[in-house]
Amino acid sequence: MKRPTIIDIEASGFGKGSYPIEIGYANEHGQTWCSLITPDEDCVHWDAKAEQLHHISREILLQHGKPATMIAKHLNTQFNGQTVYTDGWYQDFTWLNRLYDMAQMRPTFKLEDLRMILSSFQEEAWHTTKATITEGLQLTRHRASTDALALQLTWLKTAESEIIEMV
Repeated sequence: MKRPTIIDIEASGFGKGSYPIEIGYANEHGQTWCSLITPDEDCVHWDAKAEQLHHISREILLQHGKPATMIAKHLNTQFNGQTVYTDGWYQDFTWLNRLYDMAQMRPTFKLEDLRMILSSFQEEAWHTTKATITEGLQLTRHRASTDALALQLTWLKTAESEIIEMV
């Protein structure tokens, strides 16, 4: 069964003025990738509650982040012409556009809401299945790539369960 590529974005906060600080994905083969993003000079919004959630400080970004241009080029190379899914479409769409604005580029792939590829069976089983998968992965950190992988594995498990249910 082909897996959907899932992307996740962590940000400096949850509201206006927030910007992407980490982006990660799980590709169709289940391989994960993530990178911290160096903030631009005009990226000043910082929410302590968001930092508590993802445990990424602004200092860590400045030390270990990669330029937006490098990340945007990587994403365009990986996903050129494809559709990539997210469970937080509205926010992730905004943050992905902010990343590409920072890079002065345009994405060559489409970002779509994960709900577009969920059956009603998958929607019903989603939260319970995701909780089981997240617990099984024993995730100790809230990071973009592991969040994307948990979403992808949840999609896969619910899709497989639906097939078994139909047989």
